[in-house]
Amino acid sequence: MASTSIPAIRHVAAGASSKSARGFIYLQCHVKPGASKQREGILSVSDNIIEVCVSAQAREGEANKAIKEVLSSVLKCPKSDVEVIRGLKSREKTIAIAGIDAKGDEEKCISSIRAQLETAAE
Repeated sequence: MASTSIPAIRHVAAGASSKSARGFIYLQCHVKPGASKQREGILSVSDNIIEVCVSAQAREGEANKAIKEVLSSVLKCPKSDVEVIRGLKSREKTIAIAGIDAKGDEEKCISSIRAQLETAAE
């Protein structure tokens, strides 16, 4: 796994040129492709990384599509709001979740998302 000081979940405010006042949530993920269908989902959540198992193989973007489906299902957001922004050909990925409105309280927003991910990991 990556030894990085970047938190597993962080809020990034929308840019000044953005039409929306909403920001993004960035998730640092370690993806394990080729898992059995029963193991597919969130494996664990730590301070630095979120481990995700997908049954799709790591070829031709199949695992990237699968991680979008898993995260959109867990976080109850449209698949179109989930995008792999870094690590398209790596197991270490940064995933952006769009349309997140922190309503001025980023920590509460991050805590809520962490709770959803941890619940899915159980």
